[in-house]
Amino acid sequence: MALAALPRRDRHAREHLADLARRVRPVVFAHERAIPIAGELGELLPMGGLQRGSVVAVDGVRGAGATTVSLRLAAAATAAGEWAAAVDPDATLGGLAATELGVEPERFVVVQGVPDDQWAAVVAALLDGVALVHVTVTPALRAGDARRLVARARERDAVLVALGAWPAEAAVRLRADGGAWHGLGQGTGLLRARTHDVAIVERGAGARSRTLARAG
Repeated sequence: MALAALPRRDRHAREHLADLARRVRPVVFAHERAIPIAGELGELLPMGGLQRGSVVAVDGVRGAGATTVSLRLAAAATAAGEWAAAVDPDATLGGLAATELGVEPERFVVVQGVPDDQWAAVVAALLDGVALVHVTVTPALRAGDARRLVARARERDAVLVALGAWPAEAAVRLRADGGAWHGLGQGTGLLRARTHDVAIVERGAGARSRTLARAG
């Protein structure tokens, strides 16, 4: 099933986003302060879930699994009955990969082709009405704009999952350190699963880590 998407070129894009925010208000009550995360990833996070009104920064070298980790967070939101949205400036987010990780496409909107000078405004508009906003951080993002998005997420009780170098405060910072495929044996067999090593970066303390298995 294809993910929902907004038009790439639409001079009324902001009106589309405002209408989207009105139509997809979270179905989980705002006083429920955490979105639960199951499994090893939930065990790694403080209080076992995503705290509303916070930013989660996910980083790692290319191919290390950071995108997988961030999409698992979006999957948890949709599994809890919430709407999630993704800002994908370069149109690299794979719909099949997202659904395989558990994202429910009927509650997941993807906004593509966002210019750098409109990126922060688009993210802010989505935070107004969507429980979780998954963004690929643009290199052009200024620290001041990032701080304003932190404040917007807090005001709206939304979760901002920032994939890439996030230049502002984050309640949680996760780092993907790569992993390995399993299933081959002495030149025979099939690749059945991949693991991702994920660490939580904590100020003033050693990083806690988990190995997350993904079925292949």
